[in-house]
Amino acid sequence: MDHRSAFRASVLLACVIICSNVLCPVGGYLYNNRYTGDQVFRITPTNDEEVQVLKKILGHMKVDFWQPNGAALICQNATVDVHVKRNDTRGLHARLKREHIDYRVFISNLQKEIEKQTGYRSSRKRRSESQYDYEVYHSLEEVDSWMFEMNRTHSDLVDMFSVGKSYEGRPLYVLQIGKRSRHQKKAVWIDCGVHAREWIGPAFCQWFVKEAINSYQYDSVMRRLLNQLNFYIMPVFNVDGYHFSWTTDRFWRKTRSRNHKFHCRGVDANRNWKVKWCDEGASSHPCDDTYCGPFPESEPEVKAVAKFLRKHKKRVKAYISIHAYAQMLLYPYSYKYATIPNFNCVESAAHNAVTALYSAYGVRYRYGPASTTLYVSSGSSIDWAYRNGIPYAFAFELRDTGYFGFLLPESLISPTCTETMRAVKAIASGLLKKCETDRDRFPYI
Repeated sequence: MDHRSAFRASVLLACVIICSNVLCPVGGYLYNNRYTGDQVFRITPTNDEEVQVLKKILGHMKVDFWQPNGAALICQNATVDVHVKRNDTRGLHARLKREHIDYRVFISNLQKEIEKQTGYRSSRKRRSESQYDYEVYHSLEEVDSWMFEMNRTHSDLVDMFSVGKSYEGRPLYVLQIGKRSRHQKKAVWIDCGVHAREWIGPAFCQWFVKEAINSYQYDSVMRRLLNQLNFYIMPVFNVDGYHFSWTTDRFWRKTRSRNHKFHCRGVDANRNWKVKWCDEGASSHPCDDTYCGPFPESEPEVKAVAKFLRKHKKRVKAYISIHAYAQMLLYPYSYKYATIPNFNCVESAAHNAVTALYSAYGVRYRYGPASTTLYVSSGSSIDWAYRNGIPYAFAFELRDTGYFGFLLPESLISPTCTETMRAVKAIASGLLKKCETDRDRFPYI
């Protein structure tokens, strides 16, 4: 081997060592370039005829719906964001132009956007809690290690436990955050990462824990919250799907359970709850992104969390689920157009939350019942939580409104989490005050 060959070999070895020590979310190949040439279209049908034509066009193509969750939810003057495979982009361009349907290409090369989001980092601070970088996205293994570290170093405020195991056998970890107390405290449940591709969710759950612990000493509001409430934080609800979104398919949404009749895997973990299960806004087909599952709570992840919340429902006063993207704060009902019995209290809490969120960077969130603000969906976690006696049930749809979609850059983790933190603190603070509601009617659905 000559000097030049030896040098090349040493450089190659160095690269291998670096890549093995640095987060390479897809083994260094960034999903084997599977998204090169794929595009994200934003289409806006302006009348009912265009809606029907668009449903037909997309119904005959294999597209990945970003917003809304499926062709059935397309309606006039509402934008439709779809990820289209490179072999289908030219045909869709031609068809939309021929039908005179308004559209534009939001992302012209999806592979490049993925590479921008995750980046080829030369180094990442992630080995210990003191160095942990909250402004990058973390793999499931890193999140789990971080949870163990937080539990070890902050035992006065943190207690880590598992509520069960996932379909693929991974533990479902939860952190209880709060000052230890002899009496039973009210509690708030927060879960993130129900849908695998929504990476900003787990980033927020970690941010919340970090902020809660670090500001306990000097922030009187946080100190009061942790003294009087317990927070149950589940950073990654859909552990199997999240792991898969790092290793194989960046835009995977569902769980990873197998179906005996179809080759398609997974269930929408936010359509699998036992409340108006598999009705409007959910699909009974295993290959659809909104597949409700073979039966309610078929997914071990949903079953485990439902069991925990049922056991503690007398203490859990707020249920919060973190999703993306749309910039919305949603509350029940999801499955029908109706007003919840304690509407005034919940509406007031939502208003205070979006006002607090706006105060950080001037980002506007819409808020209201999920059915009218977003779309009708059955078998959702917020409707289930509300039906099971948790009076405040919210789903956040974090940044943005579609420019980056599920590929929110790491540079926006800090502002997104900072503003969301204000909203969640506002909701939690409201639990410490009394809100008058018609108690005789609550919580019947």
